[in-house]
Amino acid sequence: MSKTKPSLNTIIIIILISIWIAGCSPLSPLDETSQVDSASPRGEEPAPGEDSSIVEESSHPGGESSTTAEDVSIPAEAASLKGLSITDFFDESFKLIMLRNPEWISAEGLDEIFGAPGDQLSGLSPAYLSESQTLHQAVLNLLHTYDRSALTPEDQISYDVYEWYLNDLISQGEFALYDYPITHFLTGVQNDLLYFFTDLHPLETKQDAENYIARLSQIDEKYDGLIESLDMRAEAGVVAPRFIWEWSMGSVSGIANNSARFTPFYMAFSEKVASLSDASDAEKSALLEAAEEAIAESVIPAYKDLAAAMRQMMSVAPSDDGVWQFERGEEYYAYTLHHHSTSDMTAEEIHELGLKELDRIHDEMYAAFRELGYSTDGVSIAELFDKVELDGGKVPGNEVGETFENLAAEAEANLGAAFDVMPEAPLTIIAGDIGDFYISPSLDGSRPGAFYAQVTGSGQDYYAMPSLAYHEGIPGHHFQIAIAQEADLPLFRNAIHFTGYAEGWALYAERLASELGWYVDDPYGNLGRLQFEAFRAARLAADTGIHAQGWTYDEALEFMSENVGYNTGDNVNLQFEISRYIAWPGQATSYMVGMLKILELREDASEQLGQHFELKEFHNAVLVNGSMPLDVLEKVIDNYIADKLEQVKANEAATLSSLEQVDDYPLYTMHYSGAYLSETASDESASWIGNASSTSSPPAWACSLVSVHLLPYKLSCLCDSEGL
Repeated sequence: MSKTKPSLNTIIIIILISIWIAGCSPLSPLDETSQVDSASPRGEEPAPGEDSSIVEESSHPGGESSTTAEDVSIPAEAASLKGLSITDFFDESFKLIMLRNPEWISAEGLDEIFGAPGDQLSGLSPAYLSESQTLHQAVLNLLHTYDRSALTPEDQISYDVYEWYLNDLISQGEFALYDYPITHFLTGVQNDLLYFFTDLHPLETKQDAENYIARLSQIDEKYDGLIESLDMRAEAGVVAPRFIWEWSMGSVSGIANNSARFTPFYMAFSEKVASLSDASDAEKSALLEAAEEAIAESVIPAYKDLAAAMRQMMSVAPSDDGVWQFERGEEYYAYTLHHHSTSDMTAEEIHELGLKELDRIHDEMYAAFRELGYSTDGVSIAELFDKVELDGGKVPGNEVGETFENLAAEAEANLGAAFDVMPEAPLTIIAGDIGDFYISPSLDGSRPGAFYAQVTGSGQDYYAMPSLAYHEGIPGHHFQIAIAQEADLPLFRNAIHFTGYAEGWALYAERLASELGWYVDDPYGNLGRLQFEAFRAARLAADTGIHAQGWTYDEALEFMSENVGYNTGDNVNLQFEISRYIAWPGQATSYMVGMLKILELREDASEQLGQHFELKEFHNAVLVNGSMPLDVLEKVIDNYIADKLEQVKANEAATLSSLEQVDDYPLYTMHYSGAYLSETASDESASWIGNASSTSSPPAWACSLVSVHLLPYKLSCLCDSEGL
């Protein structure tokens, strides 16, 4: 069956349109202090500089066997990690992992802090990736030499997050041949590298410019490694569907067939070099000449070679879309679901969850349509949303940025009802040709968080804008990520983004806005919220349908259109979405799975804490601990509930200690003021407080205090059932 595809020009425009970049934004290094536990788990005093949680042999949760320090094969660069305190180990080992990706470090302004030269690129060859895997395994083995039970509760959470992350990296290596390194989407290496050079690479000094040129000269080597890995995939029978190569070719051939001066690499460099304050005009000219030469000799040949390799892959590409078709494809898809959702749900369970959630959301949709006076009999969801689009109105292109700024400002002004922890990092709204995604602040503070808002010639439908603003900005991605960056946590917990948590929170933020009443006077915006929620529920079924049940592109397209309310024939974004699910297996399931888990944890906390539940405190527990797998988040919330119950118990004990015993009865009364007694109790009741005898019974007002927990203790034994 043929695929309905958007035009090449449209694809080029939307190549970088996406959700925010998940998983690769390191954050500010925090003050690092070693923590040494007071008692050695071996019953001995720790030696100077020795962490008492380090043991000779340790069984560990989630692992198959114990690992001794002597068993660990440690790469030379990791040798210095042995014997560190757990807090130092977290930071120093994660720095080594980050150093395997120099682009990541430079993008966050950490070159100087990390002692990185700032002029290197990461490798893509199988050998380079294997070296990284060796490091990941060594760090995990060293982590297992620490006795988790001897750690502080906070360090135990860090241990669990880090262990999950490292295990996931190792599993990723096991399926290294199964992902698609070249795609038309965000995950495509060619898109990611170009974005790094044009938008993220530091270019504020002459040295930055020289580093940029040095890196340009390494692109040929980087792509040689990429081509080698593509060949290995082909030998293993893992090649992306043909349309992915077709749609990706424009981003490669556009550079391969151009002259150096007209490539994005040169144009972005030229614009920024002109603003250098520490370079003379002659030096700037020399830098431009050197960049042009590097592009001509390294970049363009690399893109020509890559284009040729892509044409070869295209000739052997399969016609089917899902990873089910590959050997071990089912195992690989199970890994992607676990990686992105951070849950243990199977493909079948996720598929059924999507269908169940769609039923719920459709009921809410139809109720909202009827409240607007729309007839829903025999009318499709797509037709109803056509009417919402018309009635809700369009925001002209030149007002899109301002509208999003107003929505963000209104959201920030209304946060007090649900939050008492706010991020310091500012949020900027950038309106342009590409958009609908978020880029997190840089670690060094030089780059604020940014919500990129897409502006088209016809403007933007208003009804979809509020939920998009809340998802990408406040209280969604920006709110969550900036708070995590600023939290007093180990570096890796500031830096790592787990998709189930991050996207789950952002979708939760959309729903929370409704719960807080932000849509009360905006029925069209509320329908936009419901459509977005249906979109995420439908993704559960579409993603699993494609990769586990053999759905075709067109079957997924039809399913999404029917259940979300988009038209198949003219909605380029929906067509692009289906291609995204094919190119990025499992990722689209993270939103709904994550949101539902957060709602489940909130409900558990509310039920267990009862009148003591505080929404702000729950949000604090979720946010200030940073991004984490959902099972670890559950531990965090369990700890929050236990701590809160302990606090309530302590408060009640303190209240009890402020009461006085009357005669020899197990009866306690409060020290009420005279004013309270005069307003609340009769003279007889007031007299009873101080002169209760062995035969006296408390008045009705005293029993009523028991019922509202003001006198929750032994007084209840003297109150009759009516009083309670």
